[in-house]
Amino acid sequence: METILVLSKSKGTVRSIDIANELDYSKPSVSVAMKKLRLDGYIEIDSNGFITLTESGREVAESMYDRHTLISDWLIFLGVDKQTAVNDACRMEHVISDQSFTAIKNHLETGSAIFNKKQ
Repeated sequence: METILVLSKSKGTVRSIDIANELDYSKPSVSVAMKKLRLDGYIEIDSNGFITLTESGREVAESMYDRHTLISDWLIFLGVDKQTAVNDACRMEHVISDQSFTAIKNHLETGSAIFNKKQ
């Protein structure tokens, strides 16, 4: 869903092939995932194959994107190279609890003036 959000912001429209190309996944794998997201109510797919996030899908995607951005920026600030930081953030954003993420976010936003200045 995060990829759909990012692609929709940069390209305007999103199809399964765009997601497959962006993530370097096979089109059948993306199709299976899109079917599950559609059945779960997170996306809609029109008759031309264009994918849009539903309101609940957008909320989840924006939360994931917020996590990804904050974690990758934080890792870069700590001295991790950008590619490693982005890759690690992609994994971390899916497993970190809401409580831990909120604590990190609050600390960085209120307790780390240096971090905020570098962003």
